[in-house]
Amino acid sequence: MVAARRQQQQRGWRRRCGLPVLLAVYVGYVGLGAGVLRALERPAEVQAAQHLLQQHWELLANYTCLQGPALQQLFEGIIQAYKSGITLQGNTTSLGRWDFSGSFFFSISAITTIGYGNLSPSTAAGRIFCIVFALFGIPLNLVLLNEIGQLMLLGVQHCTHRLEEVFHGQKKASLLIKTCALVTGLLLFLLLPPLLFSDKEGWSYEEGFYYSFITLSTIGFGDYVIGMNPDRTYPGWYKNVISLWILFGMAWLALVIKLCINFLESSSDFCQCKKKSTDVVEDLVGGNKNSITGLHNVEICNDKDTKTKGPDESHNYKAPKEAHINFENLTAEWSIGVTLQLLHGIKIPRGQRRKD
Repeated sequence: MVAARRQQQQRGWRRRCGLPVLLAVYVGYVGLGAGVLRALERPAEVQAAQHLLQQHWELLANYTCLQGPALQQLFEGIIQAYKSGITLQGNTTSLGRWDFSGSFFFSISAITTIGYGNLSPSTAAGRIFCIVFALFGIPLNLVLLNEIGQLMLLGVQHCTHRLEEVFHGQKKASLLIKTCALVTGLLLFLLLPPLLFSDKEGWSYEEGFYYSFITLSTIGFGDYVIGMNPDRTYPGWYKNVISLWILFGMAWLALVIKLCINFLESSSDFCQCKKKSTDVVEDLVGGNKNSITGLHNVEICNDKDTKTKGPDESHNYKAPKEAHINFENLTAEWSIGVTLQLLHGIKIPRGQRRKD
């Protein structure tokens, strides 16, 4: 009873203090990121702005026939055209961002919620269609990613069962398969694609790796986007292959993130189970007789769930087999505590009701 009361008090405290603490950690983490990024990026921003302003005044000084407002209007037109995917090449303009392959890649980036931001519909009809398209496409994308993730997970489990027969141990097989799946995913989705980007885009390996992670994590800053360099010629299969890479890579990265979350949750559950078993041992060793007859109020942690006996069974003592208590999952301290309590002469006949 004392252990159950303590557990209820701890739950109430966690509910009251858990969210504010988590919110404080979240805000602190974001603030830390803001401070580091400001220290790293602010000087480069100031330097780039000063360089641009210097070039602007040098252009006006060298070409006195140019007027400031007209030049500013030209700059704004160039920027707007670039946002629409049009760039100047001599006396001609380059098109191609809204051909079929470019439109297909934009559709993938829209329903996967990557949203690079370098390209967007400029017509009212295109914007309305984009809203409707994303409204139905995002759930469809989530369903597809879930199916791909389940398929990957089934493959890992199948290989695990095969290796269990070889190693005759579940832990060794599971560890080996998880390691192989992690290494294979790193190679296919993060380590090897930058080599392709270096060849087709002219990026460095660091830039290609940066683009890979920013894309698969759906952050999508838009500072690096494939197939947007007007000075390069891209094969027809390039954007289609990258679209498939995005789908399977997002599913793999989601599995990795889920594995990390499960690991953190299992660590937290283990600590809570250990604390609960320690409280029960303290009650048993301390001579609290209600601890034996009140085992129905003790939450027993196992790998599947946590069960609590109902109030109607509060005065009955049942054998461990009838109570369905899995002693294999209990700690050694629990068994020692029960033994000490029984050695003190507490004998409760089976099926006999305890008198208050």
